[in-house]
Amino acid sequence: MKSLAAFALLLVDASTLLAAPPPGIPADYNLLYQQSFNSTNALKDFVFTDAAAWKLSTGNGRTALELAEQSKYTPAVRSPVNIGLIASQIFGDFVLEADLLQTSKEYGHRDMCLFYGFQSPTRFYYTHIATKADDHAHNCFLVQDAPRTKIARTTTGGFDWGKDVWHKVRLERKASDGTIRVWIDDLVTPIMTAEDKSLGAGWVGFGSFDDTGKVANIRIWGKPSENRRVPEFPKTPAK
Repeated sequence: MKSLAAFALLLVDASTLLAAPPPGIPADYNLLYQQSFNSTNALKDFVFTDAAAWKLSTGNGRTALELAEQSKYTPAVRSPVNIGLIASQIFGDFVLEADLLQTSKEYGHRDMCLFYGFQSPTRFYYTHIATKADDHAHNCFLVQDAPRTKIARTTTGGFDWGKDVWHKVRLERKASDGTIRVWIDDLVTPIMTAEDKSLGAGWVGFGSFDDTGKVANIRIWGKPSENRRVPEFPKTPAK
């Protein structure tokens, strides 16, 4: 009986460890969303600028949400074309982790994007992780009823996506104080930091300005916010 009790205790301890968040997650944050894309129903979690551009795929070592082609969507102001948002809830103070794989050819603006504080197709933040930094690449951006403007206080010279390589990304956003921090692979030193309080809580998502890529193993911890279904993107492209 003692051995059975000890074994049960070990199982409880193991399950607790498995459920524990990774280092760097605040103690008062809960796991609000996770998605491994192992079910065909996973696509129902998202609203896209163009659903035909996205699919579930298996390859490169894991199942993923794949942005496989350019979206047939023209934003009303200069901003990313390929967007997939988690549709069921908005996030205010949160930490997001996911695995990203870029699948386009190499060039300066080769990118993948993280979206947050998304309130409408013309009001949102996004982080653009690209090969080379310039005024329009590898920065945190604000879209506020006008073409995107960069807001990062610190950034790096760019990021080498490589070929067929998965990368772990972490984004920490606090709507309460406007701070934004982004890490990739090295989860100790941020590649970008920003501070802006123009927009509050909003939807969170993934995509690219005008490239392709894959997203896997999404987890979001934070303080509970509203459950609210994101509106559909305009069916007729804006002029």
